[in-house]
Amino acid sequence: MKPKITLKDIAKELDVSISTVSKALKNSKEISKETKDKIKAFAKFYNYRPNNIALSLKNKRTKNIGVVIPDIVHHFFTTVFRGIEKYANEMGYNVIVCISDESFDKEVINMEMLANGSIDGFILSLSAETQKKNDFTHLKELLDQGIPIVLFDRISAEIECDKVVLNDFEIAREAVSHFIATGSKKIALITTERYFNVSESRKEGYVAALKTNEIEVDNRLILTLPHDRDNTNLITEFFQHNEIEAILCVNEMFAVQCMSIIQQLGYAVPEDISIIGFTDGILSRYSSPKLSTIAQHGEKMGELAAKLLINRMESVQMVEEPFKTEVINATLIKRGSTIN
Repeated sequence: MKPKITLKDIAKELDVSISTVSKALKNSKEISKETKDKIKAFAKFYNYRPNNIALSLKNKRTKNIGVVIPDIVHHFFTTVFRGIEKYANEMGYNVIVCISDESFDKEVINMEMLANGSIDGFILSLSAETQKKNDFTHLKELLDQGIPIVLFDRISAEIECDKVVLNDFEIAREAVSHFIATGSKKIALITTERYFNVSESRKEGYVAALKTNEIEVDNRLILTLPHDRDNTNLITEFFQHNEIEAILCVNEMFAVQCMSIIQQLGYAVPEDISIIGFTDGILSRYSSPKLSTIAQHGEKMGELAAKLLINRMESVQMVEEPFKTEVINATLIKRGSTIN
């Protein structure tokens, strides 16, 4: 497959200005026939296509942004949406939100529906099925049509677009290091299927912290749970068959569920088992004891995603800016479920 090229690439390769390339491709009389033929032949060979749809959108804006999130159950996604809407409204844009419900088909249908003249660009977090299928054709087609996309949290390296992510590896390593510093060595990880990029990064941070502190990684202490089932029995059996001093959970629901189950089994939190979960949501603040959590700063992530998208949509430069990946630094909040 030939690499995707820009006006800047053509200009550099043929040793002419970007303006000359642009005018030649528009068949301007200012450019000689020889130069136009050379530029057009080069552009054709590399399948260069001007971003006509994007230019059309710049001239005929709907002032609408499409947002597709996997679900509304997790507190994190609602806070991200709040941040997107806040920034977008301030900039004069409306936000249309759709829920993929972790479904690949719903994600595709929602995006096709909104892309039909309804929106200027997309912000989305990939559904579970999309990550499992590893099929991003619908996203690539929209990008090829000049419709900008910003991915947040759940992303893929295969999609060339702006992205906003959390420092998942570093903050998971920090959480596990806190367990170790307060005396825990038998530390469990409750995670989801490995096709979730965020879960894999958090697992890597967990493993790194153990190795740094010369604690052997025990795969028996890593419990992978289906994201779409009631996991009560699996969690119960896990704690009945393993000696555990601390737990890192990759989301808030797992953490609160684990805390409830281990208390039912007769363990005290945090005296017997400490717990840290991801997402500083309502469940964390009202659990008993209050859950130590990793704040993902969803509103900030949403505002930054909206800013990246609007900046790209409103850019009038002939040459597109390189795509950016912005990293949000999470914060460990120590409450009653850990020994502090």
